[in-house]
Amino acid sequence: MSHLILLFSLFLAPAFADGGSQKSTQNLCSNNVSHKRQKRDWIWNQMHIKEEIDTPLPHHVGKITSSVRNSNAKYIIEGEYANTIFKVEETSGDVYAFERLDREKKAEYELTALIIDRTNNRSLERPSKFIIKVYDINDNAPVFVQKVFNGSVPEMSPVGTSVTKVTAVDADDPTVSGHATVTYQVTAGGEYFTIDDSG
Repeated sequence: MSHLILLFSLFLAPAFADGGSQKSTQNLCSNNVSHKRQKRDWIWNQMHIKEEIDTPLPHHVGKITSSVRNSNAKYIIEGEYANTIFKVEETSGDVYAFERLDREKKAEYELTALIIDRTNNRSLERPSKFIIKVYDINDNAPVFVQKVFNGSVPEMSPVGTSVTKVTAVDADDPTVSGHATVTYQVTAGGEYFTIDDSG
């Protein structure tokens, strides 16, 4: 038991020592920062929207927010499809999509957020890039990669002999469970042939 107590105190000692040094460092930093201009930052979570949403447009995508405090502040977005597909409400920073999006056509969009003074168009903060990701729905059926697959097998071959391999693909997102999974089935000739999930 005495060994256990000794070991415990050895682990705790450096932690207490560190805590003290960190505290003094933090105090020094806070003293220095108090004399400097406060840093401003963009604040937002990753933006995303589901594809093919069938509710009325526009669809809310997310919100860009700056810590700038200015009654004349105005939000602007630039970049891929800014002010066409995507628009920002200039006072709130809410971003909306004005078209239904298809992930299979484009999975993400890169835009830039700006905040300016509406009286003189002066930038109040450095521009910042952000990405809008389009989330997949399982809306595509698998398709065969070619119209006809030819196969052959010698007569009197043993059961289980390979005849041919077929391949189908699904355009949905393979990273979403089950969305791009392909299984195969013999719809005619099942009394002679079987197919497994690899085709």
